[in-house]
Amino acid sequence: MSTVHCRYCQQGFQRSLYHPNQNVCCLEACQRQRCRDYQRQKRQTDADYRETCRESQKKWRAAHPGYQKAYWHNHEHAAEQNRQRQRERDRQRRVQNLVKNNLALDLKRSTTGVWLVGPGVSDLVKNNLAASHIVIFQGDPGQQPAAPPS
Repeated sequence: MSTVHCRYCQQGFQRSLYHPNQNVCCLEACQRQRCRDYQRQKRQTDADYRETCRESQKKWRAAHPGYQKAYWHNHEHAAEQNRQRQRERDRQRRVQNLVKNNLALDLKRSTTGVWLVGPGVSDLVKNNLAASHIVIFQGDPGQQPAAPPS
């Protein structure tokens, strides 16, 4: 028999005689991951299975009404992480709502120069919207701009 490498842990193993297409070893962690991947794929492709899973979750929540509140009370670190993630999701939602806002200053048509400075500037290559502090220096209105050299 030839040795095959596990898809998850990359360790070598011999396939079962009863499962000649086996591509995951028999370690518990690898089998658990195989089941999770199968269920995720099944939920994405099978509407009936997805609905059955949803109904099962509803039944469990109805049978355990205080579970969520007790969990957050007993796991402060997880609760704080959830708060931070929710703040980030809220911030992203606000930014997405601003994308369609036509009351913003259109800097592309402005004659002024705009400089983006700071960490993360490389992430803004195709992004028109950035959180920033704006400082406006207004020149003397009576002074004409210098003519460009010829």
